[in-house]
Amino acid sequence: MNGSGECAGPADRPRRADARRNREALLDAAAAVFVSSGVQAPVRDIAAEAGVGVGTIYRHFPKRADLIIAVFRHQVEACAEAGPALLVNSPTPYAALGRWIDLFVDFLVTKHGLAAVLRSDNTGFEALHAYFLDRLVPVCTELLDAAAASGEIRSDVRALELMRGVGNLCVGADDPRYDARRMVGLLIAGLRKPR
Repeated sequence: MNGSGECAGPADRPRRADARRNREALLDAAAAVFVSSGVQAPVRDIAAEAGVGVGTIYRHFPKRADLIIAVFRHQVEACAEAGPALLVNSPTPYAALGRWIDLFVDFLVTKHGLAAVLRSDNTGFEALHAYFLDRLVPVCTELLDAAAASGEIRSDVRALELMRGVGNLCVGADDPRYDARRMVGLLIAGLRKPR
């Protein structure tokens, strides 16, 4: 404590970092539960997945819509940040593109469940969709450009086309008779230049 009876600023920093980690763990847990059980899954299931109490979730996200929007934004950011890292750490730009598309598919499978809930607030949904495009189209463009420059794929595919195609292939991914990931894999394989 300082002379005024207030806590010093640096002591607050670890708590903020812990709170940020806890929030991210909650969002990861919520996304996993949404994929397996849908967006209407009980909050207690999310709390159990995250290893926290139900009250912790409500403290961070007072309404289910708050949690859904936060999961959507969190997944967009994770997908956006992964692109440049994959380019650096993958053996080839094409491999980076394939790994990023896998992450994008994971996001889309969750997003389809979220979309029905988010559409009820059309203005909010449009803003989130614009945010999604603003963050992810440039990342996909960078990956496509790198793979095309390396000669691994054709150069006439635009990011929005590819993302929309992948998105369309992911519709119905909750049907056990349909393997969306396999179909997306075939699409990505079709980008390769003939040898």
